[in-house]
Amino acid sequence: MAKSSTNSIVVVKPLPSLRSISVEGFKSINEELTIDLGKLTVLAGVNSSGKSSIIQPLLLLKQTLEAPFDPGPLRLNGPNVKFTKVEQLLCANRRKEELGRFAFGMTVENIGNCKLYFTSNNGSPVTIHRMNLIHNGKFYEYTEYEGAVMPANLNSSIIKDFESVFSKTPSKVQVSVTRDRCFLYPAIRFQDWSQQTNPIPFGGRTEPFKFLLMHLIHIPGLRGNPERTYPVSAVGIHFPGTFENYTASIIALENSNKTDFLARLSQNLRHLGLASQVDARLIDDTQVELRVGRLPNSSERDMVNIADVGFGVSQTLPVVVALLSAKPNQIVYIEQPEIHLHPRAQHAMAKLLVDAANRGVQVIIETHSSILLLGIQSLVAENAIDPEIVKLHWFRRDKTGDTQITSAELDAAGRFGDWPEDFDDVSLQAQRRYLDAAEKQLENER
Repeated sequence: MAKSSTNSIVVVKPLPSLRSISVEGFKSINEELTIDLGKLTVLAGVNSSGKSSIIQPLLLLKQTLEAPFDPGPLRLNGPNVKFTKVEQLLCANRRKEELGRFAFGMTVENIGNCKLYFTSNNGSPVTIHRMNLIHNGKFYEYTEYEGAVMPANLNSSIIKDFESVFSKTPSKVQVSVTRDRCFLYPAIRFQDWSQQTNPIPFGGRTEPFKFLLMHLIHIPGLRGNPERTYPVSAVGIHFPGTFENYTASIIALENSNKTDFLARLSQNLRHLGLASQVDARLIDDTQVELRVGRLPNSSERDMVNIADVGFGVSQTLPVVVALLSAKPNQIVYIEQPEIHLHPRAQHAMAKLLVDAANRGVQVIIETHSSILLLGIQSLVAENAIDPEIVKLHWFRRDKTGDTQITSAELDAAGRFGDWPEDFDDVSLQAQRRYLDAAEKQLENER
């Protein structure tokens, strides 16, 4: 085939921006809770307070959409989140009439809102019984599926849409509701065709939500042990499963393409005090070796396999690569970015998160690090990031065990006011305990 003599420009459709998440009836979240998202969103709170529970629904939807088979309305046990029984994801504190019911909602900027309602009664498989959709200012409600006929007013609206796409509408059509993974769709069935014929889904209004979920980058708290070699993976903007599986291949591709990516990656690793440089090379068609510089100014001969350096490098590398690779509005969800890092590196990590947010990446972190949060506050006070794009949410459990959320915004000085349980209170109490004990010990020695 002859090549075209003219240059062609490939236009990539920008990702939508997620503005809020709502969850109800899921794990420790009883009544509906909603959090707003900025370009940098911090989820904090004590262990088992519900931080993961607000994000796990997105991960459930992601792994359902990415499954190589139809897992039903939700893939419970997958690469991003693992449940073996439906009861594990249901809130036990719900009113009797609400037991077994849970719902997830998403609001996407300039698009609208999608809320999915699920049911599981007495351990039965999960079903999706309703989907409410607001798209470009219009409200749609789809209930049940597989043959349920749409209301007359919605029926005529969908036929009109169908007409605009296919130029004309056949005389005998029926509009019903059908399920595609975790979404409900209007569907067209031609009445003169066999009743065994599957209806044709006609659900473009949910595409922005699917698009956003499938492009979400997930970096879990458990990122695997450092390996001598890593399997080759495909590299693009879509990363099914968890992101650490793609890190080595991304570095190898950027290395072979001679881009400035490796220079920026090495600069970030030096900023964290972890390594002077990094590279990757193909061992064969199935394996990639990752090497890092073990000295501050490492030469080629000082490069060693990643398995031969501190554990923090292998655990932090996926975080840094994801923050550099992500596109504007792409969600990067990081569980404990500070894991296995020295306090100095935890504080330095704040700059990498802020740099990504300033590029338009939508960064969501779940953290226990007061030093990391202080680093973000310092960057706000230094005018390195607009405080309006930073959102803070503190999670706690009330006396009944239900999750409660307190949200805060930073002011221009990086202050956020009082949260229900301040990180600094814990630090001060620990220091006071030590000083009191040390003082008492010194008195006993006199």
